[in-house]
Amino acid sequence: MTGIVKPRHGIIPWPPVIYVVAIAASVVLGMLYPLPWIGDIFGDLLFGVGWVALFGVAMLWITAIRAMFKARTTLDPNAEPDHLVTSGPFGITRNPMYLANTLLLIGVAFITGIAWFLIFAFLAAFATQKLAIEKEEKILAAKFGKKYRDYAKRVRRWI
Repeated sequence: MTGIVKPRHGIIPWPPVIYVVAIAASVVLGMLYPLPWIGDIFGDLLFGVGWVALFGVAMLWITAIRAMFKARTTLDPNAEPDHLVTSGPFGITRNPMYLANTLLLIGVAFITGIAWFLIFAFLAAFATQKLAIEKEEKILAAKFGKKYRDYAKRVRRWI
C-alpha cells in the first residue's frame, strides 16, 4: 500500500442534474418573474444567433460522442475513463459536452428572450466546474499522469 488516496467520482451524476435544474428554474422563473430583455432592439439578430448556437450544441454533442466511442471510453460522467480522449472537439476544449450544455442554455435564452436561461447558463457552468470538472481532472491526472497534464496545458478547460 502506497498511502496515496486515489480520487473518486461521487454517486450523483452532477452535470445532467445541474443542467436539468437550470432549465426547469429558467422556465419557472421566466413565467413567474420575467426579466427585461434586449430583444426589442436586437430581437431578430439574437434569434438567429440562438439558432446558430443550437447548431453548435448539436455539433459538439455529436462530435464529442463520436470521439468517445472511437476511443472506446465511457460516456458516464461518474465512471472512470478507459482512455484519454484528445481528438475531435477535445482538441479545442477539455469539456465539450459541458460546454455544449452551457451553450444550449445560452441559445435558448437568445431564441426565447427568457433572460433566466442566460443567468442559469453561467451558474450551471460554475456548478459543473466545482461539482464535476475539478474532480474529473484529478481522476484524469491520477490515471494518465504526464499525458493528461501535458494535454491540460495545451487545451483550455472551457474555451
